[in-house]
Amino acid sequence: MRLLERNSAGELSLTKDFVGDDIPEYAILSHTWGVDTEEVTFKDLVDGTGKGKPGYKKIYFCGEQAKRDGLQYFWVDTCCIDKSSSAVLSEAIISMFRWYHNAAKCYVYLSDISRPAFDVNKFNQLPWESAFRKSRWFTRGWTLQELLAPASVEFFSKDWEQLGDKKSLERHIHEITGISVKALQGSPLSNFSVTERLLWAENRDTTREEDKAYSLLGIFDIQMPPLYGEGRENAFKRLREEIDKPLKGTHTAPVDIQYSSQGQR
Repeated sequence: MRLLERNSAGELSLTKDFVGDDIPEYAILSHTWGVDTEEVTFKDLVDGTGKGKPGYKKIYFCGEQAKRDGLQYFWVDTCCIDKSSSAVLSEAIISMFRWYHNAAKCYVYLSDISRPAFDVNKFNQLPWESAFRKSRWFTRGWTLQELLAPASVEFFSKDWEQLGDKKSLERHIHEITGISVKALQGSPLSNFSVTERLLWAENRDTTREEDKAYSLLGIFDIQMPPLYGEGRENAFKRLREEIDKPLKGTHTAPVDIQYSSQGQR
């Protein structure tokens, strides 16, 4: 796991590849991607380029917020994973839930929300609440595990203003996502049925069709290598087989996974 750190001049750089117990405390970013050309990549970080890209703003924000929270290191998926290496990408996908779970802080950067002055409207809503409920972040496949895995999840507007955290916004998040309050509070996901967990992801989309299945690996505590090009149907077939394995030899019926044929990340 390669992390980001800032030097005294504010420049960002990648660390060595930490493994196991060697990984220091870190913050982690949850966000929605823009078009590929807008995001800062691993190569951009290695080459010292990318500052002019729109995606640099949220990386810089994550570093600043981590610093405020006393954390030297932080992780952002767009630029900490060398996606040119299939082995590195595969490891990242399999490890992603654990990486979010182990983060000291998870910052959700909501690029489609601005927070105006704090006043309450006639419906007793804060001015950003309506936009919060409609945020694209709640429609993406990968952000489901990014919401559930970390203990500390803090939400920020695109202007870097904190809107609240998973606890203070619990009611809103439950109403938006349909996710059990107990799950939001950290109850083990194994306490919830396969059907219920699948329902949490039903209306979420991914750009690559196979990611609709791969983004659920951590939700079901499954180790399954990604095979891009296999298609969504085959990816879900393999996911179903992995979920069914513990049921073999029992009288429990296999899980019938249903999934939407629509959607992108």
